[in-house]
Amino acid sequence: MCFIIFAVMSKPVLHTVLSPKLLDIYDCTDTIVVIIDVFRATSTIATALYNGATRIIPVDSVEKCISIGAQTKGITAGERDGKVIPGLQYGNSPAEYPESFIKGKTLVLTTTNGTKLLHMALNAGASDVITGSFPNLSAVCDFLLKENKHVLLGCSGWKDKFNLEDTLFAGAVISRIKEHFSIHCDSSLMAEEMYAQHKDNMLPFIRKLTHWHRLEKFGLEKDLEYCCSVDVANVLPLYKNGALIVG
Repeated sequence: MCFIIFAVMSKPVLHTVLSPKLLDIYDCTDTIVVIIDVFRATSTIATALYNGATRIIPVDSVEKCISIGAQTKGITAGERDGKVIPGLQYGNSPAEYPESFIKGKTLVLTTTNGTKLLHMALNAGASDVITGSFPNLSAVCDFLLKENKHVLLGCSGWKDKFNLEDTLFAGAVISRIKEHFSIHCDSSLMAEEMYAQHKDNMLPFIRKLTHWHRLEKFGLEKDLEYCCSVDVANVLPLYKNGALIVG
């Protein structure tokens, strides 16, 4: 008698990390880390690449931004607490990087939260690092399905504190790809449930958030509405050789 044994392939695992402060309790080995900073770093990164930027070099300090900008003849940009940093040329608004301005150029970017988490993920040994936000939601999901690796959805938060907009994006990703992953993670469950509750009426809810109120004081409402718009800059920012490029 012949017995045919079918191997049961286990699904890759997905976790949601709600704050950079929690990253070190997760194993990043052989894992794709998705850097999420909806307001506004990862939305700006997707937009600049979608509009033709050659590469974006994310750095974690103003000094590196100025130095690398000089070396690469790139555009230096960054904000702290919603304000353009003295000594840099531009800020962290997606609206600052239309195709007419950014196409064919290098952008050197430092931000309050997102670029910090990106470097933390690299130092933790992530196999791949990408960035995600609502403007490139589909590109992120397509990549994660294609690669079929373990995933950490890394929420940048605000100065290591939990925030809701990054968690909502994590929930949007999970809602699309969950059938292909093993998810036994309360933070992922919370993210998905929260997104399901608000996805059909997102803006009224997001306007209640702490970070929205923090940034609207600087006249950034249009920026924030754009950052919640799905697939308006649908490219995949993939970190390779020190820079984010279109993957």
